[in-house]
Amino acid sequence: MTTTATERATVRKDASGAADGPRRPGRIRRVGLPYLLLLPALLLELLVHLVPMVAGIVMSFKELTQTYIRDWGTAPWAGLDNYSMSVDFNAPVGEALVHSFLVTVAFTLLSVALCWLIGTAAAICMQDAFRGRGLLRALFLVPYALPVYAAVITWVFMFQHDNGLVNHVLHDQLRLTDEPSFWLIGDNAFYALLTVSVWKGWPFAFLIVMAGLQNIPRELYEAAALDGAGVWQQIRRITLPSLRPVNQVLVLVLFLWTFNDFNTPYVLFGRAAPEAADLVSVHIYQASFVTWNFGAGSAMSVLLLLFLLVVTGVYLAVTSRGRRPADA
Repeated sequence: MTTTATERATVRKDASGAADGPRRPGRIRRVGLPYLLLLPALLLELLVHLVPMVAGIVMSFKELTQTYIRDWGTAPWAGLDNYSMSVDFNAPVGEALVHSFLVTVAFTLLSVALCWLIGTAAAICMQDAFRGRGLLRALFLVPYALPVYAAVITWVFMFQHDNGLVNHVLHDQLRLTDEPSFWLIGDNAFYALLTVSVWKGWPFAFLIVMAGLQNIPRELYEAAALDGAGVWQQIRRITLPSLRPVNQVLVLVLFLWTFNDFNTPYVLFGRAAPEAADLVSVHIYQASFVTWNFGAGSAMSVLLLLFLLVVTGVYLAVTSRGRRPADA
């Protein structure tokens, strides 16, 4: 009887081993199939992003001017001259770059803060069901859904000095200004650019925060209301802490998008942005395609990339460190 049981176990083991043998190629195929499906996207990512990035880094070490633009591979090596010229803050090039950088920092901080504030407030107001909520949600997303050129060019007409809607409302209707203002030149250009950026960016914050609010259990608000917590206390104690992981990603994405924004100032002001709205992206474009110094423009681009990498790394390190005690 013992022998029979042993033989049966051996037969089962052999059968299972024989069954496992043919399954290995199929298992390998199943494991390798996701990577095979991702291969086209990876190749496109290399072609669209990494290859131009490497080419730009190489160009930053070359004396690439209009003379060598037809065959930039023959341009002489400049070493670190382009970088030293860009960071020489006593020279005109470095001084202009620092001014553009400070303008971009101020513009980005204000734009991200206002986009997050307006988007979060709108998402909280849209949290409870009421008649017409779906229509309002759709209307709120219109600025984000519109093409950039169509949206910004509309603001160009609205900011016109003589017949623009902004001056018509502020000066003719509300009498808030003594005379019509120039919004696309001078110091007002910064506020015009900030207005368009916030108008264009807050619906994205609204969409992300609204999605994050769906994961907060309604029972928390009901329990807080029974304990006597008001609306502001519920937002402070429940909504904002629950949205912290969402807001951490949202703020980083908004920061990177806004800091690198080129389309909005280019369509709003053209190739030569006013000094008050001279963002780094437009400044690098002018250094590369207006003065035809592609080596210096590439060096500025690499410096911008390094700055954004450092900011992103520090931000992720700080936010992840803040999450560890809660996770523990």
